[in-house]
Amino acid sequence: MLSVANLSINYGYIAAVKGISFEIKEKEIVTLIGSNGAGKTSTLRSISNLIPKSEGKVTFKGVDISEREASKIVKMGLAHVPEGRHIFSHMTVEENLKMGDFGNKKEIENRVEENLAQVYALFPRLKERRKQSGGSLSGGEQQMLAIGRGLMLNPDLIMFDEPSLGLAPILVEQIFEQFIKIREWGKTILLIEQNANMALQIADRGYVMETGKIVHSGKAADLIDDPQVAKAYLGMD
Repeated sequence: MLSVANLSINYGYIAAVKGISFEIKEKEIVTLIGSNGAGKTSTLRSISNLIPKSEGKVTFKGVDISEREASKIVKMGLAHVPEGRHIFSHMTVEENLKMGDFGNKKEIENRVEENLAQVYALFPRLKERRKQSGGSLSGGEQQMLAIGRGLMLNPDLIMFDEPSLGLAPILVEQIFEQFIKIREWGKTILLIEQNANMALQIADRGYVMETGKIVHSGKAADLIDDPQVAKAYLGMD
């Protein structure tokens, strides 16, 4: 589904990502874990072509998207839910969701109501608040809205950047349960998450990043049992 080969990202003289390679298979949940500054967010932003690559190649569904415009990458079926939610606070919940279809005439004509129904089934609270402004929602509800908006184009692969940030533990559990449902719909997920234990609990495989490099990789269950990973990222001795 997605292949990243020898990806490097520089900010001036600072190397944020240093020649990493990884792949994601169809219908997998794959997580990138690591401390702040490891290069995880830069990796996602580069896959979406929101920031330039210094080197490397990104292939999505067999097509080289390394130089494609971000708007065209989305329409190919690769969605990106960024850190910080970035909802439109003055627009209603339903208007925010419909912005996920913006610019895709085929989806607006044929699928918008079906996609809305699917999002509302996943997050009934959004349906209850569909006429409220996005800015009036709680932090957890805004995260649900950001996820729902990312699903509105019915993507094949969806990338989530720190979805648990700033949320109470009970809300984090609820949102991660929905990721499993999203995968059951046939979606592929790439998840960046500081709550490494939670991410690995739902993932098939994981990659551990440190200072711009991938230092560990493997099945999620094996990473949980790895003493080095457990001590560094899972808070376990």
